[in-house]
Amino acid sequence: MSDLGNDAGFWPGAPAKVKYQPDPNAPKKEPKVREPKQKVELNPYKPRKAPSFEVLSDEELVEAVGDTLVFDVECFKNYFLIAFKHLKTGKFLLFEIPFDGDKLEWVLINFTCVGFNSLRYDMPLVWMARSNQDMIKLKKVSDELIRGEFVTNITRRHKISILKTKHIDLIEVCPMYGSLKLYGARLHAERILELPWSDLQELEKWQISVTRHYCLDDLNLTELVFNNLTEQLQLRAELTKEQQKDLMSKSDAQIAEAVIGNEIKKIKNAFPSRPKIKPGSIFKFKTPKNLKFQTKYMKDILKTVEGIEFVLEPSGYLGRPEIIDTVEITIGNSIYRMGMGGLHSSESRMALVADAKHDIIDRDVASYYPAIVMNCGLYPKNLGPEFLQVYKSLIERRLAAKKAGNIAVSENLKISINGTFGKTGNPYSILYAPEVIIQILLGGQLYLLMLIEALELGGVPVASANTDGILMYCPKSKKNKADQIISQWEKTTNFVTEETQYKAVYSRDVNAYLAIKLDGSVKGKNIFYDPWRAKNARDRFWQFQKNPNCQIAVEAVERFVVDGIPIEKTVRECKDICKFVAVKNVTGGAHKAGDYLGKTVRWYIADGEQGSINYVANNNLVPDTLGAKPVMDLPTSLPDDIDYAYYIRRAEEMLVDMGYSK
Repeated sequence: MSDLGNDAGFWPGAPAKVKYQPDPNAPKKEPKVREPKQKVELNPYKPRKAPSFEVLSDEELVEAVGDTLVFDVECFKNYFLIAFKHLKTGKFLLFEIPFDGDKLEWVLINFTCVGFNSLRYDMPLVWMARSNQDMIKLKKVSDELIRGEFVTNITRRHKISILKTKHIDLIEVCPMYGSLKLYGARLHAERILELPWSDLQELEKWQISVTRHYCLDDLNLTELVFNNLTEQLQLRAELTKEQQKDLMSKSDAQIAEAVIGNEIKKIKNAFPSRPKIKPGSIFKFKTPKNLKFQTKYMKDILKTVEGIEFVLEPSGYLGRPEIIDTVEITIGNSIYRMGMGGLHSSESRMALVADAKHDIIDRDVASYYPAIVMNCGLYPKNLGPEFLQVYKSLIERRLAAKKAGNIAVSENLKISINGTFGKTGNPYSILYAPEVIIQILLGGQLYLLMLIEALELGGVPVASANTDGILMYCPKSKKNKADQIISQWEKTTNFVTEETQYKAVYSRDVNAYLAIKLDGSVKGKNIFYDPWRAKNARDRFWQFQKNPNCQIAVEAVERFVVDGIPIEKTVRECKDICKFVAVKNVTGGAHKAGDYLGKTVRWYIADGEQGSINYVANNNLVPDTLGAKPVMDLPTSLPDDIDYAYYIRRAEEMLVDMGYSK
């Protein structure tokens, strides 16, 4: 037991009990009265200048056999188009009804065709059109696909035969969820073009011409996305060869499921089927034997967590108990909050600077979730303990490949190892195991709290914690003590931590910070992270997940904090328009002064620009767009009306938010 006093007076400000029940006597909130929508009168559509394009001749097509084509489909009541782009020459191939179905089939068989959401939309329509060019029937199938009906049901009902071809659908390879337009904008596509008319209407002759160019622009976006997924697709190609199963269009989690399923099949001589768990089933966290707290306060927290009931909803997914989001834990001078997304401390506007008396030390747990699986012996019941045998083999093979410098093999195995977690909560997966996901999520948070408690009892202040690591503002006199405590925790839990030291850490909150390493390099998160200036594959992949948002301000802050370069100098000397733009996905579409822009909007703040960008649905302001000038087509040179004062002010506000002080 600690010599800091009894539990009742332990940690100044510690609550007497865990907050987990809403006040039953609290007044009910009045329902919000929605203001009536303001009708927006859009201006007549003005077609943008259509770029010229070249068409592949039959001779060129024959010479290109075996190459890669990107493709897309447009389907209206009176117009149907299948368009391909040959990546090596940049030339196009168009099939507009009526067309030669045999030629279309020859193209599909003799090339690798790459699409976006093509497994669930384009490919069924392409193969139907190969033999049936009735536009009314094609539109009916298109509508069914858009509604999200199962492709197998549609193909069976309409007797559509889809032959096996070399086909890659990029939508699952891309991280998170986004439209082709949004990914294109994040990758700084030259043009973001969206049609202003519904697919339900019949097109006039001029609209058909615009639609054709719209489709060709989508092919340019698909090519851009494809070219920026080189590493991910190469890994999938290698896994496909190794597993003898097409994994080119799979997400990381889907790959994990396929790989583990194949390995289990080798042991049990049968590919496992997904389990069926009755809705309404209740699951609780079971405390591992090596998870122990020292104080009564934290022991009471553990009892509360053990009592939380997770109920399986009719959908098959776990419900989210309200109590999990209300548990607050005070340790030392920090408040920690648990949740389904992981443990988070709740600091704001925190600035830490290493000095003669203090070190700033970050300790992350290596491969935290996979380590919990192995250390706690967790496995889906339908797979049995053989799952652990397979999982351990994958981890050991990855470590050996990494040590030998075989990066490709290492990264392949990493996908299978890390992707497993996402499938344990999916009722349609063979890895489905609600009890496992609870043990991983809550166990990960409680193990960290166990470490934090031990450090604080040893006099080592923990400044921040987030999901799989902690940050200490450690007195130099306590460094050895901290190392001893962490070493003992590692020995008890069988986890391994990795240490990074910083010169300074400035954070707006636990999820947004700028940290300066001892070598002068910078680690940023959230608004302080700029993947567009990074060169490694990991950061390039992050470009798919983050909207550009005036990144010049991030760069200016970083250069000022690290090198002392004035913010104004960085902003005014920048010649790259991409660093000034912001991108946002706008539900229902947006307009500027009645001109329709689309659902994905890109802009910069211009000096003297009047008005804002607004929602089409209700004319409400799209946030941060006062003085915004739409830039759906990137200019070839830097505009002369950039409002530099806005970007300078934005950077200065970021400095204030992160607690920076000279």
